[in-house]
Amino acid sequence: MGGCLGLSLFGAAAMNESSPALLVFRHLFASVTDEMGAALQQSAVSPNIKERLDYSCALLDGQGRLVAHAAFIPVHLGSAHHTVPAVLEELDPDPGDVVVLNDPRRGGTHLNDVTVLMPLYAGSQRIGFLLNRAHHADIGGAEPGSMGGAQDILGEGLCLPPMRLLQNGVETSVWQLLAGNVRDPQSTRADLQAQCAALFRGADRFHQLLQRYGSSALTQAMADLYTYGANYCRSLLRSWPRHGVQVEDYLDGPGTPKLCLQMQVKRGRLSLDFSGTSSQVQGSWNTHRAVTTSAVFYLLQALGKGLLPETSGTLESVDLRLPKGSLVSSDFPAGVALGNVETSQRLVDLVLRALAKMFPGQFPAASQGTMNNLLFGGHHADGRPFVHYETMAGGAGAGPQRAGASAVQTHMTNTRNTPVEVMETELPVRVRVLALRRRSGGAGLHRGGDGLVKEIEFLQPTRLMVAATRRRSQAAGIEGGKDGAAGKDAWAPAGKGFRPLPVLQSMDLQPGDRVRIATPGGGGWKKGKHKKRSGS
Repeated sequence: MGGCLGLSLFGAAAMNESSPALLVFRHLFASVTDEMGAALQQSAVSPNIKERLDYSCALLDGQGRLVAHAAFIPVHLGSAHHTVPAVLEELDPDPGDVVVLNDPRRGGTHLNDVTVLMPLYAGSQRIGFLLNRAHHADIGGAEPGSMGGAQDILGEGLCLPPMRLLQNGVETSVWQLLAGNVRDPQSTRADLQAQCAALFRGADRFHQLLQRYGSSALTQAMADLYTYGANYCRSLLRSWPRHGVQVEDYLDGPGTPKLCLQMQVKRGRLSLDFSGTSSQVQGSWNTHRAVTTSAVFYLLQALGKGLLPETSGTLESVDLRLPKGSLVSSDFPAGVALGNVETSQRLVDLVLRALAKMFPGQFPAASQGTMNNLLFGGHHADGRPFVHYETMAGGAGAGPQRAGASAVQTHMTNTRNTPVEVMETELPVRVRVLALRRRSGGAGLHRGGDGLVKEIEFLQPTRLMVAATRRRSQAAGIEGGKDGAAGKDAWAPAGKGFRPLPVLQSMDLQPGDRVRIATPGGGGWKKGKHKKRSGS
């Protein structure tokens, strides 16, 4: 993720690693999270985790500060800074304990993202934590997929405060609580067991490092990485212009909620003031401090030219001003399911728009600005339940160096496509079309990336919803480049033609019905005629 925006502008702020040893420990710690991720993928049963890789793994120090993660999901990891401190306010986990939670007010993201964590001990001293967070396709609530049809968080599904899932290695009653509140308890249990297995794998690898280097060296390396990240980010910000900019954007949700940002850089500190943002709304568009932090953390990492460690130190120079009870810092009982997947994307667009005003000509146009969430569920012919969730790729915004990529996941998500073979094997569906949505990217000297088209035929009665934005609005071009095409969703009853499919409105489909999703394109960069490369 580091340096993914490819901006040479920020090379001047780069610093050398303080020592080769620090660089070694940075990668050793990241290897622990890599091992956790591999174990989780190999052990999980749901396509959402084992195929789309909708999960993240992290290593944190004894205070719960992020130390390392691998290339997982930005919206998961930026919020991990808040998770362990919130847990420690309520629980004091011992060796052999595994804690589970999904409460957004306690360091979660939204209810589908179930987090498990375990403490790491050296003798009697707790020196760190391992954490992984995986999106479960269903966590109860009003509709299959748990991300629509609710007016507040109480209707979105089962909300878990920090609770012991394992106590001294023994299962607690939380397993039964989960099984009694989800649509597919067998899959939920299997995926949760996979998350625990990943923690155990990570703990084995971490204790190998303990045996090799000792607890003093590891704790010192964690502290040094935090300090280095803080110093690097402070140096980076000191190279930015000392003036403020103001930008705004609107969501496609009911009432067209508004996002406002005033950005100011001064004496090595970044101030992000969201005053003027709409108050929290009914439905699931709201988010909270942890997810807003994720958007900022992701962008700072993207600008770090690969040298910025993935630590909580990065945020030491950031001042977030979030109006209480607003779209970006909501209060109970505000719904947050779509805030995590949709509002988070638009927060990235908002900050990038502010940076583009601060550094003219250096930043890309807006990407698709949505995750195109598709949720459906029902029963197989033999009565077994099924629930499916996926996000769909779209167009990336073009930039000063190149055209936008087509049919990719952008910004706050980093998941894969669900393979056609897997969908048709595990679900009662047939994928009729999966193709690029040609020329949906915005025109310009560098064109925006194209979205995709996916058409699915359903073979069993199914309840379905598309939860997305950028259906009324478009991904904005920049420097005179054109906007990308808005997304379009349609459905066709068996044997009949297509008609518009309402966003955020559940519908019951019958065998032979089809749904077609056309995802948005990215914005174009700079006014001018795009020239094809020779041989393209």
